[in-house]
Amino acid sequence: MQKLKVGLALGSGGARGLAHIGVLAVLEKEGIPIDVIAGSSAGALIGALYARGRSIAQMKNWATESRTKRLSFLANPVLPKTGLFQVRKLGNILKSTIGDVEFRDLRIPFACVATDIITGEEVVIKQGLVWKGVRASVSIPVLLTLAKWEDRYLVDGSLVNPVPVSVLREMGANFIIAVSTTPDLSMEKEKEPNIFNITMQTIYIVTHRLLKSSLAGANVVIKPQTASIGYFDFRRAEECISLGEAAARKLIPEIKEKLKEG
Repeated sequence: MQKLKVGLALGSGGARGLAHIGVLAVLEKEGIPIDVIAGSSAGALIGALYARGRSIAQMKNWATESRTKRLSFLANPVLPKTGLFQVRKLGNILKSTIGDVEFRDLRIPFACVATDIITGEEVVIKQGLVWKGVRASVSIPVLLTLAKWEDRYLVDGSLVNPVPVSVLREMGANFIIAVSTTPDLSMEKEKEPNIFNITMQTIYIVTHRLLKSSLAGANVVIKPQTASIGYFDFRRAEECISLGEAAARKLIPEIKEKLKEG
């Protein structure tokens, strides 16, 4: 019998992506092995922290300590060129949080996804400094300045692969747990349009068109009910983590049964 290699695909979602911490907490508590991780956007950040070896307690502390932060705190406004905000502050935070570790040195093999803004191609990053790969994967188009990776200009990975199940298949995973924190468009609250929610709604529309194909091939899909959480609503970190825990608990029996079946 082929040995199962369990992969965990963590999707995009901004503050909603903090639900991934809750999912990881439940999987770890229930003894579900994670052999390889792939993440897109917010999922890239959480996946990198876990692959780096950060404990659930450390990740929860980090999330709750960051809950008062806003985009203006993480980034400096600039004269528009490739984005409204220069993300030097965010880069520094990622570097201090993840550390100067390379992908090859992570405790769990990990890859993150970004989008080449010139060609529209998916770029899978799994070598070099991890924090720089995550910086590329979380670069919201228009709002944040582009990330330079080798000779390419990269933005948020959710534009091409919001929940990177396919990346895990390429990395050899044959049992995949996918986590999607993107709610249905019909569940989005109506807001008075401004440049921030127009940009995010545009990304949501693109993400929803891709989500079904992105999740194809996953053995189990966990969907935390995060519709009430705004993209930049980091002040609700504890609530978001709890939503991830609740969604994961419901599917633990199914995950264990499928793992047993092989």
